[in-house]
Amino acid sequence: MKLCLKGHEYKFAVEQIMLAMFPGEKPEYTDNFEKDGRSACISLKKGGIFSTVYVIIAFDGKCGRGFARIKTKSLEMEEDRLAQRLIKTAFYKAAVTIKGQKPVWGSLTGVRPCKILEKMVDEGSTQTAAIGRLQREYFVAPEKAQLCGKALDACLKVKRELDKKDIALYIGIPFCPTRCAYCSFVSQSVEKSTGYIEPFLHCLYSEIEAAARAAAQCGLNVISVYFGGGTPTTLSENQLDELLDKLYAEFDLTGVKDFTVEAGRPDTITEGKLRVLKKYGVSRISVNPQTMSDRVLNIIGRYHTAADIVSAFEMARNVGIENINMDIIAGLPGDSVEGYRNTLDKVLELDPENITVHTLSLKKGSRIMTENMPIPGQGEVAEMLRLTSEKLSGSGYSPYYLYRQKYMSGGFENTGWAKDGTENLYNILIMEELCSIISMGGGASTKFVDMQTWKIQRIFNPKYPKEYIEGIDSVNEKKKSITDFYLNKE
Repeated sequence: MKLCLKGHEYKFAVEQIMLAMFPGEKPEYTDNFEKDGRSACISLKKGGIFSTVYVIIAFDGKCGRGFARIKTKSLEMEEDRLAQRLIKTAFYKAAVTIKGQKPVWGSLTGVRPCKILEKMVDEGSTQTAAIGRLQREYFVAPEKAQLCGKALDACLKVKRELDKKDIALYIGIPFCPTRCAYCSFVSQSVEKSTGYIEPFLHCLYSEIEAAARAAAQCGLNVISVYFGGGTPTTLSENQLDELLDKLYAEFDLTGVKDFTVEAGRPDTITEGKLRVLKKYGVSRISVNPQTMSDRVLNIIGRYHTAADIVSAFEMARNVGIENINMDIIAGLPGDSVEGYRNTLDKVLELDPENITVHTLSLKKGSRIMTENMPIPGQGEVAEMLRLTSEKLSGSGYSPYYLYRQKYMSGGFENTGWAKDGTENLYNILIMEELCSIISMGGGASTKFVDMQTWKIQRIFNPKYPKEYIEGIDSVNEKKKSITDFYLNKE
């Protein structure tokens, strides 16, 4: 889409809302608006009393107009934030007149919609009033605004109990048995990268040592630990034992409230590995089916069966794992509404404590995109998510965190559901950015959160095992940023 900006340079805001309303369009900037083809003019005019954004969109023979305004005095107080919001609102209004339908998340484009509610509540709105404002000011559908409100309950409960020295740990293990069709995560199939595992682990141990030294120097209190990836249980029983032993040897984990390991793929789960996790106090694992259809599992490249998922789940229960999460995905290639309903029913029969429902994200680099796999349409995905809410709410689960991603099928969301008292602390901490996350391993992203200003700093590890191994000295050096962040505040 050709974009003409007048009176401003808020390209990122324009591109975000363009992508939300017209998925697949790519920005091309021009000085003149063109009525033919696909183009938009976004102008910001500041007046003595009001400042107004006007948007006109031409799209394949259709034309849409929208505007939004605010008092200029208010705009001057928070110009960047409010100007971008005006742009998104006006663009949304213009796009809706062309498309004839309203996206369920309205003009919201960010990853964390609950943070907008949280900000409203912090500024004095009641939660009920904030939910209403989300619908009026951001055009969010009532059912999504209510979903957001329920997730906010869990966020505020955790936020009230946090101390300024509380942190979480993340360990990234970038290996999987095979690569799923929908995946663009930082992971490599073991069949292609077995030789990297041992050197990767040795480098990871050195990073754990560097991070632990800094955390101890700053007096930080670890309250949550999360092993992700990849699939951490791709590691052998002995490798898991050695890694967990190293973590406990270096960090003081006596304050940990929950400890999650993504077991994920049932083809990586053995009784021996589960007993290792149990021995080290892992309190929550994931056994992720994504679907309970053998046909769809084969399409997406997961070479196990639904029966294998059931066996792995039962094995975890027999070992004594009391909190199990199961991930499922709405909108997978080859799936249908009835197929998804069957997945929900079979997962509910297993009675896990947590069920995380993802909407398929159409990520660049995934096989779904490179091979143009046919996927369910927006209406079908909407019905899948309606069934999710109906069945999970009726079975004693409540939403406790949610987030959105770019390129999500239908523009929907990912939601974590939990039985009362089993909510995963780490997921709330990272999604609502409530405290610092010290991350180690391949593709790990450390996030420092200033709990007074809520400003955030990030440092990133190399994405892939080879680059991580080769760059470990630099990775360890960056762990000094932990002391820089905390000790400079005292």
